[in-house]
Amino acid sequence: MNDAIKRVLAPHALEVKDVKHYQLEKILQQAKDADPVPTAVVHPVDFNSLDGALEAAEASIILPFFVGPEAKIRQVAKENNLDLKDYPIINTEHSHEAAEKAVEMAKCGDVHALMKGKLGTSELLGAVISKTGGLRTERRLSHVFVMDVPSYHKSLFITDAAISIAPNLMEKRDILQNAIDCAHALGVELPKAAILSAVEKVKPNIQSTLDAAALCKMLDRGQITGALVDGPLAFDNAISREAAEDKGIKSPVPGDVDILMAPDLESANMFAKQLQYLANAKAAGIVMGARVPIILTSRAAKPLERLSSCAVAVMVARKMGRLE
Repeated sequence: MNDAIKRVLAPHALEVKDVKHYQLEKILQQAKDADPVPTAVVHPVDFNSLDGALEAAEASIILPFFVGPEAKIRQVAKENNLDLKDYPIINTEHSHEAAEKAVEMAKCGDVHALMKGKLGTSELLGAVISKTGGLRTERRLSHVFVMDVPSYHKSLFITDAAISIAPNLMEKRDILQNAIDCAHALGVELPKAAILSAVEKVKPNIQSTLDAAALCKMLDRGQITGALVDGPLAFDNAISREAAEDKGIKSPVPGDVDILMAPDLESANMFAKQLQYLANAKAAGIVMGARVPIILTSRAAKPLERLSSCAVAVMVARKMGRLE
């Protein structure tokens, strides 16, 4: 069997080892230029969550406060030869109490970010949105992927791939504004946002096109601020100026888009993961819309992605005025 055939049949033929991710590296450097942000690491009772927090601490990105069962945290550290140093551990009996305690610490200003450990996303966010002791704002919570796609010339903000299953128009307004705010925190002064659909024309039988048109008008009326917004746009129209021109679309967004807003969670999630596994993209993940940023990474996240997620949280916390 010749080398060409082996490459085709190899199970990891599409994996490229030497791809550089300069956009995430740039964000990391920005975060390291600032003081580490006090961060509650919620229920870090497995290797990935504990090691990820310690990596970010060693990189001077966060100052971790480990919130969870102390005995379990120390056992995981011992089994994996992880050095907890003198980082504080706030002992709780279980993950539910850990989430509540972490939220309380954020509410009191003891920490300025939350980081998910080994507990369900719904359990952590349930404590965040609690009407009695949570960190709610007037804005809906939503997830933003900050993606470094090597074939694209700048970071892509993709939303919402983790929280909002089938958002309505007003929920989409919050999702879009959260992504815009995240882009501002990372230094994008006037992000260009594309509201994605399957087509670029408004169709009465495709709800996402109607929502896209309404969101653009909401920008005109000041209900959305801080960005250039266009939609509906199909993915090719958003990414390629040539594709947009071929269809007669005149807009500053195509070919230079910063934010890609999908119609629903399923399309956003599949789209983001396709970029990761087929285009060698890496992604930082963060939840916006609460009083503090929430670091939310996949269990499969690589070290660069975990560190970058913490770095994005630092930049957002500074923009929100949580840090001096």
